[in-house]
Amino acid sequence: MGNSKTVKAAKLGYIVTSLFLCGTGVFLMARPGFSVRLLGRMAGMLLVVCGIIKLVGYFSRDLYRLAFQFDLAFGLLSVVMGLLLLFHTEGVILTLHVIIGVMALADGLFKLQTALDARRFGLEHWWVIGAIAAISAVFGLILVAAPFAGAMALMTLTGVTFFTEGVLNLCVALYAVKIIESKKEEKG
Repeated sequence: MGNSKTVKAAKLGYIVTSLFLCGTGVFLMARPGFSVRLLGRMAGMLLVVCGIIKLVGYFSRDLYRLAFQFDLAFGLLSVVMGLLLLFHTEGVILTLHVIIGVMALADGLFKLQTALDARRFGLEHWWVIGAIAAISAVFGLILVAAPFAGAMALMTLTGVTFFTEGVLNLCVALYAVKIIESKKEEKG
């Protein structure tokens, strides 16, 4: 696969999974009584898919190398956490909100650095990435701290966190991934 094709595939993967995260977030906000076990399995599958896409993105070469700069470690962490959720759902069900919160907090913090790096490169929408990254990190932190005990409130907050993570990753894909078209690929 050509280099620009790899970047395009990673960008498309980011966009699709971002939209899925947003949709899942809206669903969980609308139906906070959704099964935690089923959510754990869905989150596990989503983390594995997102992790694989992050790994593809890391090994591609977008113009600024901003969007995928932390995706080797974060992609591996996503795959491991996803597999843990898939194969040990019962064992992690009580800490599902912590796992999702830690992932959102870490992603938000990494994306804050991406936003600052994008500013140094002169990208116009760096501040959008930064603002949404901060919001996502805050929701992740709240989800980890879980200052309330109600399952419905935790599920609603999980939905909000998924939604903000989806918006964050969508903005990163749209504003920070720049594809270099080679002359050979332009002719083909």
